Amino acid sequence: MRQQLMKKTVIYSVIFAVAAMAFIVYTASHKVIMIADVAQDEVQVKAGGGGTASEEKSLLTFGANEENADYLCIPFQEGIKAETVKIENRYMDHELWISFENDCSDFYKNNQITGNKDNISKGYYEQEEKKTILKFSLTGVFEYRSILEENNLYIEFLPPKEMYEKIVVIDPAGGGEEYGARKGLISEKEVTLEIAKKLKEKLDATDIKVYYTRMEDVYPDEASRAAIANDTQADMLVRIQVGANADPSLFGTRAIYNESYFIPGFGSIELADLLEREVVTSIRGKAIGLVAANESEYVLQEAMVPAAGISVGYITNEKEEALLKSETYLEKIADGLYNAILKAYE
Repeated sequence: MRQQLMKKTVIYSVIFAVAAMAFIVYTASHKVIMIADVAQDEVQVKAGGGGTASEEKSLLTFGANEENADYLCIPFQEGIKAETVKIENRYMDHELWISFENDCSDFYKNNQITGNKDNISKGYYEQEEKKTILKFSLTGVFEYRSILEENNLYIEFLPPKEMYEKIVVIDPAGGGEEYGARKGLISEKEVTLEIAKKLKEKLDATDIKVYYTRMEDVYPDEASRAAIANDTQADMLVRIQVGANADPSLFGTRAIYNESYFIPGFGSIELADLLEREVVTSIRGKAIGLVAANESEYVLQEAMVPAAGISVGYITNEKEEALLKSETYLEKIADGLYNAILKAYE
């Protein structure tokens, strides 16, 4: 009995070893490599919405669309090292950028992009010194999976809801030439962006997928800000704002909600109430209350998901202006927003 058991053990061990070796050989021969992606909130975007300056820009050519193909197939020239490949999901611009170190300007004159291109409207490539950048204009907001295999990069595009269970959009008001509420050397666009960056550090540690309308001093138009929430079918849109008033004595935190969008259980007004309560608790401040968004609040009015703005203080009030310059105070505001988002999911 013992000898039979030992024989079986030896046989199973040999089978496992052979199978493992076969897998290793197959993987090595096919050179399957996963390429990590970079979301737009991790990309340093230059003011004006531009990306990388280039001297050459040429259209990519596409082969016949393959209806049964799940992936877009992008051929790579021999010698492209996987560690130099970077994929950037520029979701606010509806673009996907793929860059790598090599001059492939001649290569893409003679080689086509094949596979499923249903989600691509056009593509072109640019040469920047020794770097090639492939830029694809997408028909909407997509996430993707990618595999690099035998000098071909395969990309499968997916709606965000198919990849993520929880989705939140954070919209720091202002940006670029749009300063928003302003006094002296401090403006709304700077305060809201700083809060968003602090909030990002906290949300990055959760299982929530977060889309940011901006993480640099740029100004996405209002329609694009609302569209990112609608296109991703986000669970909520949180707009960070700063107040201003002709009466310098006015101070406190208020929340603005989209009263035209209502769903039972948890809608815009519930989100606004939660945001205000958590922020006021965190900063130990004064709550002014909830107010319905007016026509000037385009982002909140156009969002077809629970949407609320949180005005974190009045820049025209001397004491709140001083607080909005404090890193510690902005950290507390971010804590309040973070707690509100977590409680919304609870």
